[in-house]
Amino acid sequence: MVGLSLLGATAAAGSSAPPDTVAAVPVSEPADDASALAPVDVLQVSGLFDPVTVRSIDDAIARSEANGSQALILQLNTGGSVVSEAEMTDLLQTVADAKVAIGVWVGQSRDARAYGPPAQLFGVADVTAMVAGSRIGHTGPLLTLDGTEVDLGAGADRLRSGSMSFSEARQLGVLRLDTSDEGVPTVKSMVLAMDGAEVNVGGEVTVLDTVTEQLDDEGNTENAATLVRFSGLGLIDEIFHTVASPPMAFLFFTIGCCLLIFEFFTAGVGVAGFVGAVLTIFGCYGFSVLPTRPGAIALLVLAFLAFAIDVQVGIPRLWTGVGTTLFVLGAWFLYEPLPGNDLRLGWLTLFVGIAGVLLTFVVGMPSMVRTRFATPTIGREWMIGSTGLAVGAISPEGVAQVGASKWRARTNRATPLAAGDELRVIAIDGVTLEVEPLEGAARDYRERRPKHDTEPAPADTAQPAEGVAGR
Repeated sequence: MVGLSLLGATAAAGSSAPPDTVAAVPVSEPADDASALAPVDVLQVSGLFDPVTVRSIDDAIARSEANGSQALILQLNTGGSVVSEAEMTDLLQTVADAKVAIGVWVGQSRDARAYGPPAQLFGVADVTAMVAGSRIGHTGPLLTLDGTEVDLGAGADRLRSGSMSFSEARQLGVLRLDTSDEGVPTVKSMVLAMDGAEVNVGGEVTVLDTVTEQLDDEGNTENAATLVRFSGLGLIDEIFHTVASPPMAFLFFTIGCCLLIFEFFTAGVGVAGFVGAVLTIFGCYGFSVLPTRPGAIALLVLAFLAFAIDVQVGIPRLWTGVGTTLFVLGAWFLYEPLPGNDLRLGWLTLFVGIAGVLLTFVVGMPSMVRTRFATPTIGREWMIGSTGLAVGAISPEGVAQVGASKWRARTNRATPLAAGDELRVIAIDGVTLEVEPLEGAARDYRERRPKHDTEPAPADTAQPAEGVAGR
């Protein structure tokens, strides 16, 4: 084992290392007693306590016990828990029964929080500390371990439904580490402050030894901290933990549904469909973990169905407005509040979600659908003379159905069509059909030729509409 300089420990405290990474900077040759110090592990825990987080703490405790570590520090910054009471009780029991000393530290930002049932870790851990400026509280009813409630000292009643700062927690005896008025600002400080702390590990009182003295190259005495090893979530666990955060679950579900609708109306199974399916599954997983309101999820689904109706006709109209209203309501009421954390989506997340959906279904999708439907008409004059029906009022623009497809249509202002009226295609202008009422229309489209055309118009009204193509 090598000793660590205080500078090395400071550098380690600011790192974000992968699991089982050793954060160490060797110094001059340590004394024999320094080499005997067992390592201290640090697990960084942020975000809501979900099944991934609980499992990672269980694994970290088992790993520290197997590796012979003298302590495991849980670095907390959490707004609450979304696991069941039974799962949280099992976690507290695991921490209480651990064969390695467990330290809980709320840090390292001054904005760090330990809210909800995770704050009850302060009642079962061997050493607890906070950064000045951080807060704990909103524990809810205290859980029971082996028939005894978790002990949070004199501040237990206040912590159930409120929160307190570092100074208040220190004054009421919630913290189990005697620190200065500045609290414990860094991981290095936490490791150094644990030196000499008496802990009960496996039924035996043990004194932690995290700092030793050694001589530098010039023969002067200096302190060296024990080896500090940082760990965090693995790649797969990190993905699922990220997905189970309120904004990410909402955005993944929204983007996934948009891509699936896009893929459906492009009549293919490609990259967009695959990515959309994956994101939708991730979003549904996040919704299943988080405290979501089923009614709000139903509103989101209905919103996308409403959007799809107008996408089919290629023009944003009534159903786009209905979909927008349902989407906003569903997003606003999506999550149930947690103690001390209402989980409501932030304004930035709402803006990104709503703006993205409107751009998709008001601008992007209608253009895509019109382009797709217009493709067969390029150089296809066979549609001229075809008959169809007005899907809605065409006055002067609207939607017409010719055959099995719907098209954007335009008619003369003097000859508007009501919904359900029969019509005839007289020309194609880009992706828009020019139509007129079937009843009262010209007997033959060759009658619409310019006046300088001297060819007489035939009397047979059943002739094909070759003349329109030659206009």
